Amino acid sequence: MKSGKSSRRNQNDFHDLSKQLLFCANRGLLRIEFLKEVLNMIMDFSRCDAVSLWLEKSGRQFRAELIEGKDRIYDYKAKYLNNANGKDTSLCMDSDPLVEKLCCDIISGDYDPALPYFTERGSFISGDFVGEPGLESYLEKVEDRNFKKRHGSILIIPVEVGDIRGILQLRSKMKNFFTREEAGLFEGVVENLGVALTHRRAQSELRERVKELTCLYGLARVMGKPGLSQARILQDTVELLPPAWLYPDNAAAKIIFDSLPYETPGFEDGICKMSADIVVDGEKRGTVEVAYNEEKPLLYEGPFLKEERSLLDVVAREISLFLERKQAEEERAVIQDQLRHADRLAKIGQLAAGVAHELNEPLGGILGFAQLAKKNENIPEQVDRDLDKIITASLHAREVIKKLMLFAREMPPRKTRVNLNKVIDEGLYFLASRCAKTGIDLEKNLDPDLPDITADASQLHQVLVNLFVNAVQAMPDGGRLTINTSHDEENVSLIVKDTGTGMTPEVMRQIFVPFYTTKDVDLGTGLGLPVVHGIVSSHGGFIRVESEPGKGSSFEVRLPIKGPQDADEGGIDGEK
Repeated sequence: MKSGKSSRRNQNDFHDLSKQLLFCANRGLLRIEFLKEVLNMIMDFSRCDAVSLWLEKSGRQFRAELIEGKDRIYDYKAKYLNNANGKDTSLCMDSDPLVEKLCCDIISGDYDPALPYFTERGSFISGDFVGEPGLESYLEKVEDRNFKKRHGSILIIPVEVGDIRGILQLRSKMKNFFTREEAGLFEGVVENLGVALTHRRAQSELRERVKELTCLYGLARVMGKPGLSQARILQDTVELLPPAWLYPDNAAAKIIFDSLPYETPGFEDGICKMSADIVVDGEKRGTVEVAYNEEKPLLYEGPFLKEERSLLDVVAREISLFLERKQAEEERAVIQDQLRHADRLAKIGQLAAGVAHELNEPLGGILGFAQLAKKNENIPEQVDRDLDKIITASLHAREVIKKLMLFAREMPPRKTRVNLNKVIDEGLYFLASRCAKTGIDLEKNLDPDLPDITADASQLHQVLVNLFVNAVQAMPDGGRLTINTSHDEENVSLIVKDTGTGMTPEVMRQIFVPFYTTKDVDLGTGLGLPVVHGIVSSHGGFIRVESEPGKGSSFEVRLPIKGPQDADEGGIDGEK
């Protein structure tokens, strides 16, 4: 029985205990496991009934206590009370106020060393705690008198190494269980325990730093790999986090970016969680989270280390920088594509203008001579029909040339003050019947307060017709065609939206290129949308396009209210 009288230990036995403590510190245990091992070794060695170790570092206190038949571990923030001199000392949280007062005074050095219960090193030893004379000064400072039934022998030894301070307390129900000689030998053990605590902490901190550096190295490798998708990089990143935390087997991580989650298997919103924001260009776009699904001892931030807070902030910042770079690269690629597209359109426009001028004269001659030939009398019927075909073909060719010149901006617009709603009403008067024939519901929502703009009414009519015809052709089986107008302080808008077949991103990149078409040969020349682009650009406006296969398309034309803009300022927005 531990409560029975034990055989005395000699100096070599205490030396062996010190070596065991130092050896335990080399095993790299976490703090709570290390202190359990230490208390078990001291209890087995001393054959006491209870062993307690209270430590404080940087304003936080940890208490470990081992009692015969029990195993208790407490973890909490440090609390303070005032000692006799008014100085702040750590609250030892003992259930006995007398022992608590003793411990506080020992830690702070506020005691009378002349009392026979204190050693030269400041330890307290009593073999008959409830009957010792000379403790009246302590009895006067406590109100609870029930302690007299709770103790036999007690040994309290101060612990102080570096920025760590605390006490080791040994108790026995037996009277006179400890000797002065043993108290001195235990003081030597406590000195080695301080060394072991420092060594274990250094090992632990080194291990944690290695884990952090491994995480950051892995992060740099993941983000430096070419060709990986954003989703793959975020998933690989989140899997690097749990091994870097203090309790990797119980840690799980999650990244949320633009509402999309990337997480390690089994992630749950655990009992304990820390998070950091992902901020891209000044806007919060998501979070990085690490969670434990079990209660853990309190540290700097809940159960998390101060260094783990720093690491998570660094990871969140690196993710933010990576996403900013990726977004900038994508925007740069779009701008370069638009520049190439604009350059291509300009060259095609120059070519189209030259071709149109070269063809206009001979085409005019063909049309003129065919019309003159038809005026001759007595021409054969077959020749007359052939002349009609020549005239029809020539008129069609002239219309194509006219569109080419509009696209190339070779036909300057005749601009006046125009109301876009009026242009739409007049145009739909002739076009609405086509919707009825093809099973298309036409919906018109026009802004009643739409201001007038400076524009060429006939060219705006051409824009409406081309967008209308494209929308109708995109809905061969019927659907809904919506035409809206609206305005803000600077622009008026025309939106033509259909529920047709839609376009892929590849097709959208080509729709303003002359002669590009996905339609059958007899359904279009591939000049409708390029003409729209040319007209809108010549009016200082731009076009925004949205489309998705199977979900229809939306074309928004925005034109300035205050007057015509330089043609070079126009452009296309949305050709992504």
